[in-house]
Amino acid sequence: MIEGGRGSPSRRSKRSPLPSITATFLQPSVVTSIVILFVLSSTFIVTPIQRTVATTNPAMARRAIKKIVTAHQQREGGGFLVRRPIGGKISEADPFLMLDHLGPSEYGPGEAVGAPDHPHRGFETVTYVLEGGFHHQDSAGNEGNLTDGWVQWMTAGSGVVHSEMPTDELLEKGGRMEGFQLWVNLPAEHKMKKPRYQDTPPDSMPVVELDEGNVWIRVIAGESSGTKAVIETHTPIMFLDIRLKPGASYEEIVPEEYDGFVYVYRGKGLFSEEEKEASMGQVLLLGSGNSISMKAPEDEECRVLLIAGVPINEPIARYGPFVMNTQEEIMQAFQDYRNGKLGQIEGAEERYAKTSAAVNTQKTSGRWKKDEL
Repeated sequence: MIEGGRGSPSRRSKRSPLPSITATFLQPSVVTSIVILFVLSSTFIVTPIQRTVATTNPAMARRAIKKIVTAHQQREGGGFLVRRPIGGKISEADPFLMLDHLGPSEYGPGEAVGAPDHPHRGFETVTYVLEGGFHHQDSAGNEGNLTDGWVQWMTAGSGVVHSEMPTDELLEKGGRMEGFQLWVNLPAEHKMKKPRYQDTPPDSMPVVELDEGNVWIRVIAGESSGTKAVIETHTPIMFLDIRLKPGASYEEIVPEEYDGFVYVYRGKGLFSEEEKEASMGQVLLLGSGNSISMKAPEDEECRVLLIAGVPINEPIARYGPFVMNTQEEIMQAFQDYRNGKLGQIEGAEERYAKTSAAVNTQKTSGRWKKDEL
């Protein structure tokens, strides 16, 4: 085992998928009688800115906004609060199944919660950590930490069991935690591929700066301004973290064949030629066209995720941690999990106990109730 420093994953064996932020807890010993789902229950499927607008193409057909929705807030995993802009009020946005915004949360010592052992099959989870940290393990023997700025693009494929817990430092000392998890569907031909993951530190991901630094873009997937991401995807996808300083404007190319959305995770902004306003916790579904414009107010920065991709347009059968094309495939996934084909991770009971203890500490300190206000 190669030990990594803070934010540097350790490896125990061959590369394969690892943890995600939002998860489902399923124990093989009880799955035949009861399924405890923490991710998805059962789902079957401002004045004009005077500064020059940063742009990558002078001739664009700007997309309108089809819908603006405020994300519902709920508890997931071992008890952390998330906003769910996709996968809740908006059931999905092909090829994207879910987006969760974890936090921002301020944990005291002993309060940080995680997501103990749980399985996945048939899709990908993308974990993007803004602040804080997760310690991940999987049934293939991989283990390591994800901390500030890291992205993990996990392809669950044929199936894996993994765990994501707060890092020892975050659990012992407390601190701020914020991040995202995106669920990306896989086409039928890729659903049973061998699991893999791409752990990517922040200094390996390209950043584009425009308008004298007033526009900052981290290119997680796809490309922006001719700069391509290092992360590979199975279908054409763009995933950008865009940050506009007060008064800045920007227009991003979104290929016409893509469907997608913008999620505001900090501040507020005006979007499209209609200048529709959206603020933190709101998601905007994009209409047709090949670009999206955005502006930050003069007195506040605006940070968004721009996520879009080519729709897969295949039937979806979905239950908890499994996303396939038919109900028969879902039943097979549960059977394979019960039979141990997805593997297990040593120490599961200890991780469940740590999670329970953290929840109790939050309730004792008043954090649990305070976060729900």
